[in-house]
Amino acid sequence: MGWISAGSLLAWLWLLLGQGFFWRTDVRLPPRTEPAHWPSVAIVVPARDEAEVLPTSLPSLLGQKYPGRAEVFLVDDGSTDGTGDLARSLAATGGGLPLTVGTPGDPEPGWTGKLWAVRHGMALARERGEFAYLLLTDADIAHEPDSLRELVAAARSADLDLVSQMARLRVATFWERLIVPAFVYFFGQLYPFRRVNRPGARTAAAAGGCVLLRRAAAERAGLPDSVRHAVIDDVTLARAVKKSGGRIWLGLAERVDSVRPYPRLAQLWRMVSRSAYAQLLYQPVLLAGTVVGLALVYLVPPVAFFAGLAGGEAVTAALGGAAWAVMTGTYVPMLRYYRQPLWTAPLLPFTALLYVLMTVDSAVQHYRGRGAAWKGRTYPAP
Repeated sequence: MGWISAGSLLAWLWLLLGQGFFWRTDVRLPPRTEPAHWPSVAIVVPARDEAEVLPTSLPSLLGQKYPGRAEVFLVDDGSTDGTGDLARSLAATGGGLPLTVGTPGDPEPGWTGKLWAVRHGMALARERGEFAYLLLTDADIAHEPDSLRELVAAARSADLDLVSQMARLRVATFWERLIVPAFVYFFGQLYPFRRVNRPGARTAAAAGGCVLLRRAAAERAGLPDSVRHAVIDDVTLARAVKKSGGRIWLGLAERVDSVRPYPRLAQLWRMVSRSAYAQLLYQPVLLAGTVVGLALVYLVPPVAFFAGLAGGEAVTAALGGAAWAVMTGTYVPMLRYYRQPLWTAPLLPFTALLYVLMTVDSAVQHYRGRGAAWKGRTYPAP
């Protein structure tokens, strides 16, 4: 146990200093100045059974204070709860951006539902004329009135082809407090924002809830057709843009929020497990390595600390405690970002254990033929 805890501590020291400072939360929109000419923007919103959240999110898009031309294209992807009609009624009050509601029909073979809806939304936008940028945003994302303006200013100032913000997810219930900040923390560990934003780095990622994309870059990367099969569409889209020579940027949002509630553990479990095995490319070897790695990094420190204390092994307890302390310290900035009590930071190993179980369950559901299931659709491995 002493050697294992030493290995865990070394892993945490490397994560602290060598993984792009993933634990810092200071990557926000880059410095920006307002352009002399504001480019046109098509806001594409794929929506499937979103009547619960649309009254909060859609008015925030229609109410954008943008100096240039902007239109909203909501794609009702086979909803059964009146999403399309609700969207039209919300826009009927007038005074906001123009809204077009479309229905694409069932996805063709090889397409995921969201990307099929995005494709239809882009086609609707082309019918209304040429747009310089596309804002791809989910139906559960609420934007402050200057959100689009700030995104475009950042993209123009830094000559970026893709600007994405990780929306601040809702944190209100016990399970949301325990799991949601860790979700963003783990995402940053996998895709350190600083590496994503470095032009020469291979790391690429985006947050699908808020992606501003230059139309010319989308055409150069063949989007969305080139990624039509992707379950983790945001990361795959960012890779396609970067691979085709585009410049991308990803950071934390300050004025973009998800309004979707996940009050119960079962809902959060489905949110994570539906794509966890896809993240591992549906490979059992990668699954086994991930489980072992997560156990070494997140579970060994508290186990070694308490086992060392119980068995009188001072070195083991000290090594485990030191690794646990480093882990806790790296989690504190994310808790501050989410305005959560800092006493929950030492609970990260327990949260990591839940993520291990979610990942294993994702693989189990895949082999049962229910993998990547979301809102009545199941997608096989490509």
